This record gives sequence, C-alpha cells and structure tokens, in this order.
Amino acid sequence: MSEQQAHLRLRKYLDRPEHAVWPGGFRPAELGTIDPRQAHAVLDLAFPGLVAPLTDWHANLIQDSEYDPSLCIAAISADGMVVGFVQCWTSNFVKDLAVAPAHRGQGIGEALMGEVFTRFAARGSTHVDLKVVTEETTARRLYARLGMVEVME
Repeated sequence: MSEQQAHLRLRKYLDRPEHAVWPGGFRPAELGTIDPRQAHAVLDLAFPGLVAPLTDWHANLIQDSEYDPSLCIAAISADGMVVGFVQCWTSNFVKDLAVAPAHRGQGIGEALMGEVFTRFAARGSTHVDLKVVTEETTARRLYARLGMVEVME
C-alpha cells in the first residue's frame, strides 16, 4: 500500500476462461452487502498503519471515479465474518488484496483473485494489473501461481 517502497507491476492476461474456486465454508460478497467496518478491519490487519481511518477510507472509496461495488469483494466465512477483501478499480487494477492473518494459507487470496479475474473477463477486459512491494515474497509467489507476469510501467 505504500508508494515509498519499491514495487513491481504485475499483469494477468485474461486470454482463457477464469473460474473462482472457493475453499469450503467461504463465499464471495460485494462490499455493498456487508458491513464496511469488517472490510476495513481486514485491510488494517494486513497493512497496519497504512489504511486511512474508516470514515475517510469508505468515503474516499465510494466517491472515487473508478469505484464499482461489484469490484470490491469480501471473502465471508461460514459464520458470516469478513476474512479477506479485494478492492479493484474499473481501470482493470487491483488496488488492495488483504486476508486476515488467522485465515492465510487457506486459499482465500487465490479465491478472491479468481473472482476478480472472472468479473473483469465478464466485462470484456483483456488483463488485470496490480502493484506488489518487491520484498513481499509471499504475495509474489501467490501472483506467480495465478499466472501473473511482470510488466513495465
């Protein structure tokens, strides 16, 4: 989330059908159907000290010209809690992907990204981009597994 750290731009080409595979007990939900405080809490856990306060974050999000509620997707657990969240812009860009630390390693990040790829492909997009901090090796491994490749900015 910090622009001060070195980062890479990665791209997923949507040249074949994408299908989100959700781990058992989890499902997707759009931001408009959940309590935004839960999505904000997951972002804050994933990016401590880098997320704006709730009111500012939510207001800035929904007022952005690239905001589309169908591109802000939460991962919901069987007990109804938000355990992951991805925020995308209409410009085929993933702004943030976050999974609560207690739920990492269960395929939630992969499911959220699969959902993103499916939704952008349905819109006719040819690719999806994101930026990842160079030192975030776990995230980079996830994106490589998903078929994302480095592109020049």
